[in-house]
Amino acid sequence: MKLKTTLIAAAISTFIITGCDESTNSAGAQISTSQGISSSKQAPPAKLSKKTSEASKKVNQLFEDFFQERLDRSPEFKTFLGIKEDYGKWNNLSPEFAQETHEINQRQLAELNKIDPSILDRPTKLSLRLAKRSLQQEIAAYQWRNHNYPINQMFAIHSGAASTLISQHRIDDTGDAEAYIARLNAIPEYFSQLQGVLEESAKAGTITPKFVFPYVISDAQNLISGAPFDRKTDSPLFADFKTKVEALDISRVQKQSLIDKAQKALTENTGPAYSALIRYLRELEKKANTDDGAWKLADGDDFYKFRLSLFTSTDMTADEIHRVGLEEVTRIHNEMREIMRKVKFEGKLNDFFEFMRTDKQFYYPTTEEGKAQYLEEASAIIDTMKGRLDELFIVKPKADLDVRAVEPFREKSAGKAFYLQPAPDGSRPGIYYANLYNMDDMPSYQMEALAYHEGIPGHHMQLSITQELEGIPKFRQYGLYTAYTEGWGLYSEMVPKEMGLYQDPYSDFGRLAMELWRAARLVVDTGIHAKKWTREQAIQYLMENTPNPEGDAIKAIERYIVMPGQATAYKIGMLKILELREKAKTELGDQFDIRQFHNTVLANGPVPLDALEEIIDEWIANTRTPKV
Repeated sequence: MKLKTTLIAAAISTFIITGCDESTNSAGAQISTSQGISSSKQAPPAKLSKKTSEASKKVNQLFEDFFQERLDRSPEFKTFLGIKEDYGKWNNLSPEFAQETHEINQRQLAELNKIDPSILDRPTKLSLRLAKRSLQQEIAAYQWRNHNYPINQMFAIHSGAASTLISQHRIDDTGDAEAYIARLNAIPEYFSQLQGVLEESAKAGTITPKFVFPYVISDAQNLISGAPFDRKTDSPLFADFKTKVEALDISRVQKQSLIDKAQKALTENTGPAYSALIRYLRELEKKANTDDGAWKLADGDDFYKFRLSLFTSTDMTADEIHRVGLEEVTRIHNEMREIMRKVKFEGKLNDFFEFMRTDKQFYYPTTEEGKAQYLEEASAIIDTMKGRLDELFIVKPKADLDVRAVEPFREKSAGKAFYLQPAPDGSRPGIYYANLYNMDDMPSYQMEALAYHEGIPGHHMQLSITQELEGIPKFRQYGLYTAYTEGWGLYSEMVPKEMGLYQDPYSDFGRLAMELWRAARLVVDTGIHAKKWTREQAIQYLMENTPNPEGDAIKAIERYIVMPGQATAYKIGMLKILELREKAKTELGDQFDIRQFHNTVLANGPVPLDALEEIIDEWIANTRTPKV
């Protein structure tokens, strides 16, 4: 899973564009953003008229202006991008600010609606269409602003603030340290706005499900446990600040002065703000219930329909998605039975599942040594794949990739694994986070597929390439279409199998287990939110139909409950990519080149699935040898 920057990106928008001028990326491969990687067999692009060229240039500048206007409204997204403007501030969560953002969306859409597409070049024409589509979605989403859960165990404002400071707020000089301190001092106002959001949602009938509260309260308590709040070892934020300041080339007196200021900010502002939030959450918890599906919310059916459309970028109904899930579960079960025969396991499939869940050979101990071994082996898997990328890709990312454990303060509630893309300026590598809180939830047989998904050739390959493309709108570089992004991640688990990897049959079973997990998501997500399944009913489905341990099943269902529709994007996206690849193979025959196909998919950045189909169709047409 790509790390959810939703709370940051939402302040910018889900405004996603594709297309711009033809350019050359950092790896030297020529990229046409409407056709993917150029081919020597393709005809050269037609020369544009002066009118078309000038009009397209103006529209692309408008895209940049729109992006900057939104960027200026999000200090946290600036930090994510490595930009040190508004470095001591947090995002504005007030309803007045949300209303202003809504009005900006409406104004920007009105400006785009005035543009005549017929005078634009083809890439910019596609960009315009997708820009309008994204703004229309965001405007439509405004009516559902009180249907979300800003406090949940997956990504919450209070834990996200700490994660931003620890993972993204660099301290390269004393000014950066002062900005860190300013953010610590600004936590009370930030959390006051958060409480206002929670109260508005509660008035609309949206209260975080009851099971969430112990997680988020625990995360908050972890952040104010330790010095300077008590006499234990340093708390996470104090330890982070001290480590970063100690690395500065300044005098000991200056370092101590900054540390003293941070200690004061933590004890007088940050700590009391977290304590106040904990008290508020405990009161709110009393109003929560165990009805977990989106159906319980006001106009819940329409809300879930919107979410499915948003995340899958299709018009598939909940019933259709549910049916696809059941069919895929059956298919993968049959493939798993083949592996059972290969390893000579006697018994039924569920017996094999129980064996894979419980046999100690597949699990590292929950010790520092066990965790270190997991990270070391996951890094080795990624290094092996790095050496074989030329078989699959023409363009490769410049950004490096680190493998890290999820930080202790949030590992209890965080997901199984996720990816944080690198800073554009190169100051932060891409990071594959593995959650090693309970090693019984991280079987070794899934390690290979998980590393491919989050690292290479998955999210790191995809998102770093997009970020490093030159001459394209920033909207496209930092936009997100979940079905495209996560569909690629899941597709990336399968491709190494075609290269001859997954030599261990148990690792191949792990690959199938992860694909099965995504297929089962289609069933349980729609079951919870459209068919009124209970949390327990959904957990039981996963336990009966997948080999994952119970801890996995519980965390997964709890994730799907607080993020309606998001989990359906993975399998829907993967199926579309496979469908388009098979179409290209059939139509191109001997001319099909897997490297060209992959670069055509990646060189256009995140796009909705229907746009991806148009891009692949155009690439096929331009690659096919003309008939004589």
